[in-house]
Amino acid sequence: MQQRPPRGFRVCAVLFDFDETLTAPGAIDFALIRRRVGCPDDRPILEFIAEMADPQARQAALEAVHDVEIAAAARARPNDGAEDLVCWLRERGLPLAIQTRNSRASVDRALANFPSVSAADFEVIITRDDDVAQKPHPDGVLAAAEHMGVSPRQMLVVGDYVFEIEAGKRAGAVTVLLDSGDSMAPPDLPDFTVTSLAEVRRIVGLGLPLPAGKVPADLLEGFLEKLPHDDPSVLVPPRVGEDVTVVDTSPGGIISLGADPITFAADSPGAWALVVNANDIAVCGADPRWFLATVLFPLGSTASQVVTLLDGIGSECTANGVTLCGGHTEVTDAVTRVVVSGTMLGTFGERGLIDKRSMASGDAVVLSKRIAVEGTALLAAELADELRDMGMTDDELAACLRLRELLGILVEARVAARFGGVHAMHDVTEGGLATAVLELASAGGHAVGVDVDAIPFYEETRRVCGLLGADPLGLIGSGSLLISCAAQEATDLLDALAGAGVEATRIGTVLDRGSGVRAWHGCSDPVSAHERGCAEADWPSFAVDEVARVLEVRHPLC
Repeated sequence: MQQRPPRGFRVCAVLFDFDETLTAPGAIDFALIRRRVGCPDDRPILEFIAEMADPQARQAALEAVHDVEIAAAARARPNDGAEDLVCWLRERGLPLAIQTRNSRASVDRALANFPSVSAADFEVIITRDDDVAQKPHPDGVLAAAEHMGVSPRQMLVVGDYVFEIEAGKRAGAVTVLLDSGDSMAPPDLPDFTVTSLAEVRRIVGLGLPLPAGKVPADLLEGFLEKLPHDDPSVLVPPRVGEDVTVVDTSPGGIISLGADPITFAADSPGAWALVVNANDIAVCGADPRWFLATVLFPLGSTASQVVTLLDGIGSECTANGVTLCGGHTEVTDAVTRVVVSGTMLGTFGERGLIDKRSMASGDAVVLSKRIAVEGTALLAAELADELRDMGMTDDELAACLRLRELLGILVEARVAARFGGVHAMHDVTEGGLATAVLELASAGGHAVGVDVDAIPFYEETRRVCGLLGADPLGLIGSGSLLISCAAQEATDLLDALAGAGVEATRIGTVLDRGSGVRAWHGCSDPVSAHERGCAEADWPSFAVDEVARVLEVRHPLC
């Protein structure tokens, strides 16, 4: 697929050409039409007929065109992937249209040969029988957009010939050329060029709204792959599963840098911003030292609200030995609630950098605390009234909220950093444990095996998730740390964490090089699974964090 997106765009409707776009090539014989009406090869057929001075000759020519079209329509068959694409688009609620220079009768006849698509699948079909200027004039695209109630800029126009692309471009639509080799379109005219209709799905996907939460990993990977990686001072480059970068400032040594926002509603977003940014720095073996905070307040914020939030940032910095050294504050209509975006810098001690790429096959995977610490507290805070109505007591809700005291992972990260056999650390955040293990595997270049029966849960989490229908594996989990540690040091690591007052559990094993997660009940690696007859388990994937999904169900945005 040739890709040259003209801008960030949104797809709200799709307009198709008909002949040799939705229908398979070769049904209609344009050379035969030209011979019958006497049209030169360098002239468009309909425009040539329209310029005939003799009305009788013009009518005879149109009848000749109609006869050839109807005969071709009887032979027409769906193009490869056409019906699948139409059904896929309809399933996503996108209105569809057809614009063709053919007659309506020939379109209806051709559609009769489509097993699973009919005229009813299209909100509007514009043909030469309609009082609309023909392609390449943009009137047909504009008329279709008006009929479907969308802006032409939110239309995707798909066709196999230069006329469709020119019409779409003039109307301001995003254009896709189905390249069959004779489109006559200059290579730089269409926004996208494909060789099959199946490729159109990916283009439509670029124009569909993303769910709340992290940008999809494949989209982010595509961007990161294009970045230059020729700066030798960048020791840990940006990649999926890596929340910080590490740079060599020689002769000053190496420092770690990370950035994370707090965009959800919270009682103390400033303090939470400090904690999550400190967590990111700690997982690479650094100590968080300096913090910058950009705070955006919505219109209507009061001075006391601003001061209270800033005091929270300052107090949390002091408690964690971090210096608040700058940032930016602003009251703006760009946000509807407080947004805190933090940047943290950290320095390394004698142990130095703990790089996820050091993960090794056979490592034990250890989890600190239990899963869904943050998500449990968030849901209890956001949906307290609903949870009370469902039977939760005030004491139970208070216990959920107390989990916020466990959001930091600095203690366990510092303990782990003292073990030479600790090869990688990764904090559990948005998307929960399910996403965090996938990210660890991706960043570390090894598949990870998980014993799902070993995963520890708080009773508060079970209670909240059971009432709200949430899966705790997909619940945002700041406060838990994944540690990849040489198997021979795992017991000592667990003892050291316990001595520091941190609960920890071995939940998995690092497998061979690769990526992804394999899960079993009662064991965490293929050998023991085979020997013990353990049942393999599904490892879930969450496009949206379970907190966001649950809140959207109860408080939809539209």
